[in-house]
Amino acid sequence: MNYRLSKKKKAEFVAKQLEKFYPETPIPLDHKDPYTLLIAVLLSAQCTDERVNKITPLLFAKADTPQEMINLSVEEIREIIKPCGLSPQKSKAIFDLSHILIDKHNGEVPQDWEALEALPGVGHKTASVVMSQAFGVPAFPVDTHIHRLANRWTLSTGKNVKKTEEDLKRMFKKETWNKIHLQIIFFGREYCPARGHNAEECPICSVIGRRDMFS
Repeated sequence: MNYRLSKKKKAEFVAKQLEKFYPETPIPLDHKDPYTLLIAVLLSAQCTDERVNKITPLLFAKADTPQEMINLSVEEIREIIKPCGLSPQKSKAIFDLSHILIDKHNGEVPQDWEALEALPGVGHKTASVVMSQAFGVPAFPVDTHIHRLANRWTLSTGKNVKKTEEDLKRMFKKETWNKIHLQIIFFGREYCPARGHNAEECPICSVIGRRDMFS
């Protein structure tokens, strides 16, 4: 995989393969509006989407708006979301950001990068997910899985997710960003896992290192 190959050709191949395997890209986290998506994404930090989807119905049954959330105590929120991990930090962030949404944004999730990233517990990756999946704004959320695959496919040599995001945005057309980041996640889970990965059986890794395909 260390051949001097055209990254553009590799990106084109990857995009075609991802579209072939995942023409439809349902949003992995269950939600009904930008607020519930924001909370779900916040909970997904160091937690699987599957587990988050089991916990959010319990939380949203009690509070699925900022106004209802601040009527719960931080301790009540923490008890519900405990299975997601990092519950002390996450419960406080959920409570505090709900207050801020009411006080500064009329109870609505702002469709604004700076305002989103200013919310407690919301970093650039979380803001990117909300902007892309809730508002349809072109974004390329890069988590550790996408970072790993971008390096494995030599589409990026980034040492961190910020650099990988910059590289991937250059590799793929802007109008595809919102879909392709989900396609990469789905593909990684099914065909290109971190452990036990067999490159010869992977529909992308088995091809991307061949000289005859990328000369």
